[in-house]
Amino acid sequence: MALFNLRSNKGASDKSETLAGFLDGASIEVMPRTAAKIDSFAPLLPAGTRVYVAHIEGTSVEEMAETVGRLAADGFAPMPHVPARAIASHAALVDRLTRYRAAGAEQALVLAGNDATPAGPFASSLDMLETGVFQDLGYSRLHVAGHPEGNKDIDRKGGTSEVDRALLWKQDFAARTGIAMAVTTQFAFDAGPVIAWAERLSAMGVTLPIHLGAAGPTKLQTLIKYAVACGVGPSMAVLQKRALDLSKLLVPFAPTELLTEVADYKAAHPGSLIDRVHLFPLGGIKATAEWLNEARQV
Repeated sequence: MALFNLRSNKGASDKSETLAGFLDGASIEVMPRTAAKIDSFAPLLPAGTRVYVAHIEGTSVEEMAETVGRLAADGFAPMPHVPARAIASHAALVDRLTRYRAAGAEQALVLAGNDATPAGPFASSLDMLETGVFQDLGYSRLHVAGHPEGNKDIDRKGGTSEVDRALLWKQDFAARTGIAMAVTTQFAFDAGPVIAWAERLSAMGVTLPIHLGAAGPTKLQTLIKYAVACGVGPSMAVLQKRALDLSKLLVPFAPTELLTEVADYKAAHPGSLIDRVHLFPLGGIKATAEWLNEARQV
């Protein structure tokens, strides 16, 4: 799910104070195998940046913890992914979260994960949260997944009743435990549906801030590949329309126009749940960091 009408990166002409302000506190994510290739994150990102550590199939807990520790030691705020369906037992959950805390993590992204069949007793993020392990180990902030275009894995018959119920439960969990919580969305390609989704959540009583997912500068063909793999729905039409122009398939596009649109909406509606931006560096973390640093300068 992503949120932006793609356009070529035109540099200074695309800058705006509104966008720069909206990007304040933006987060980014990295995979352990990618992090291992980067000598230092300090020249790329401002100190204190929240960096999600993505867990993908084949990544060991040791690799995750090592990356968490390296980021924490360098002055960043690591947020490791904790995918419920990949965890084999309650003991394995405790072990994983203990390792991350020891490495310096105080926050985590909890999600169901992509495994079709759970490896253990956890089929959803709710199952993990109900254990009480996060608060017992002193995690102060948890982010959960948001689904602006719905989630057919949860609401198999369509609609949003189950994802809505789950989100309200998580909000109640945050209130009961005192753990700070926000909703992080997957990348999308159209601002309209995301804004409408945020407004609908607000109307049903959700108060959790939304961290909007957007892909960093990326070739159109790469975006299409990831969009298909991640099951992006209605907003996929934006990419399909762009793909009709073959000259654009190999040209990097940045989320500038889309995020400017959302930033303008946020400026006009300061009470909106849309609060910050989370960047997926599909075209490389260096390219995304460079775009982010330039867009912040006006």
